[in-house]
Amino acid sequence: MTTRHLAAILAVDMVGYSRLMGADEEGTLARLQALRREIIDPCVTGSGGYVVKSTGDGILAEFPSAVEAVRCALAMQEQTRSREAGQAPEQRIEFRIGINVGDVIASEGDIHGDGVNIAVRLEALAEAGGIVVSANAHAMAAGRLQCGFEDIGEQVLKNIVQPVRAYRVRSTAHAAERPALALPDKPSLAVLPFQNMSGDPEQEYFVDGLVEDITTALSCVRSLFVIARNSAFTYKGRAVDIRRVGRELGVRYVLEGSVRKAGSRLRITGQLIEAASGTHLWANRFDGTLEDVFDLQDSITKSVAGILAPTITDAEIERAQRKRPENLTAYDLTLQAVALIFDFTPDSLASALKLAREAIRRDPRYARAHAFAAWALFSLYASGGASFSEVASEALGLMDRALRADRSDPHVLSIAGILHTGLAHDVTKGISLHEEALALNPNDAWCLANSALLLLRAGDCRRAIEQIELAMRLSPRDHFAFLMIDRLATSHLLEGDVETAYRHAVRCVQIKPDYWYGHAILASTAALLGKEAEATAASARLLALAPGYTIADRKGRIGRFAPEKWEVFFEGLRRAGVPE
Repeated sequence: MTTRHLAAILAVDMVGYSRLMGADEEGTLARLQALRREIIDPCVTGSGGYVVKSTGDGILAEFPSAVEAVRCALAMQEQTRSREAGQAPEQRIEFRIGINVGDVIASEGDIHGDGVNIAVRLEALAEAGGIVVSANAHAMAAGRLQCGFEDIGEQVLKNIVQPVRAYRVRSTAHAAERPALALPDKPSLAVLPFQNMSGDPEQEYFVDGLVEDITTALSCVRSLFVIARNSAFTYKGRAVDIRRVGRELGVRYVLEGSVRKAGSRLRITGQLIEAASGTHLWANRFDGTLEDVFDLQDSITKSVAGILAPTITDAEIERAQRKRPENLTAYDLTLQAVALIFDFTPDSLASALKLAREAIRRDPRYARAHAFAAWALFSLYASGGASFSEVASEALGLMDRALRADRSDPHVLSIAGILHTGLAHDVTKGISLHEEALALNPNDAWCLANSALLLLRAGDCRRAIEQIELAMRLSPRDHFAFLMIDRLATSHLLEGDVETAYRHAVRCVQIKPDYWYGHAILASTAALLGKEAEATAASARLLALAPGYTIADRKGRIGRFAPEKWEVFFEGLRRAGVPE
């Protein structure tokens, strides 16, 4: 018999199940079963729920209300955290939990439907040891339990038609474990995403791109410490507490605002707030046309910089500005291309390349259009969507034209540095181009992380570590933190600190379980430390994610510049069972 009813659904999944089972199959299984018997099942039944089914490393449970589901999840995570505290960090069992309230279909002892699917997708968004709930569950549970809810905005979930607004659940005890970042020794600022007031969702990319340009211009001012775009944009679409933003990002000031675009008319509003007190230091409105967009950006940049650092001259800011495209449509198309490149899928990269090529056709002298077309081609090669011979010549040609058009844009220089290393195998030139980029913008987290990668390739690991740590401080909530962490792990490994490298490798795969290089560095470091089972499991996962991976191929790609430094990495891979 099939019936429909409304229910609160809780989905639980164990973090790193395959890795832990590979390291100690019997021990992990015994601990998991004990947790299920002594913590999970009692928490579920004690909150009025019941386990619908077990998935081996997780469960699906149903509750009569969202309050009971969240209460159960909080108790489950707290008791598990306490129970596992005695284990080494890399051996601890942790769970992710997702909760949704929705319509479900009950049939033959199981439940189905979007109400269930959304809970499962939300679980995947949770941190290790964390809980994420839907807006429906939040509306019913907020204010009724001793916990807080952090709005993380609308989420696009796989196979779910409409975006789902989601919230992280923070228990009082867990929240207290997150210390505020120390303030830098110079004026520090985060530029939050501006609100799109145009009533047209299609204009989001335009608003985001405009804010990114303001962020870049401000970060070029040496007297300021500016949080990177990727971390600031984690607050997009959320009602935020400015004081909390200041604590979480470690800044003294926050810039927020809105953009209204109607036809060719633009209105940009901005306000500068002191985070600790919530005091509004400055607010203004800027009106103009699309053709004035760069002058409007300059006006905002100079106003904010003038408030924060009165000694900064207009001349210094003007030197920091990159050249502008003569054709606004090319600028518009390039903004759309950039947004797609960072999705990093073959389809998104192909679409980005098409948009960037159209931008070049509209304005052949626009350097960023050429640079991001080259970056899209290189990313297609790096992601396995195209061969070296298909992209190398065109990408390097585009990059050469970008540099001839404008050597004053740090991102153009950074992309050129990566391509000259990855496609022309000239790491010396790649490092030199990044030195140029960082001379123009020493606060650019993306340029710092890319520069660190090339220093690492060249074997200069100490400088690489310094630059990655600075990039991570400038962007403490970066979507691409796993890339920075993998570079940190590799740098420590090549410096001979295998223990530290291993800890970073574990963290990398926890953040991004499907990132193949994270499993490569984990396999190497685990093998070098004698953790044979874990190394074997990581090696198997690496080969599943990157079929055909061999030591010889990686030597050809990354070990050619400082082979004596990289040999420890390859030796670890050999011990882990990676094919020669």
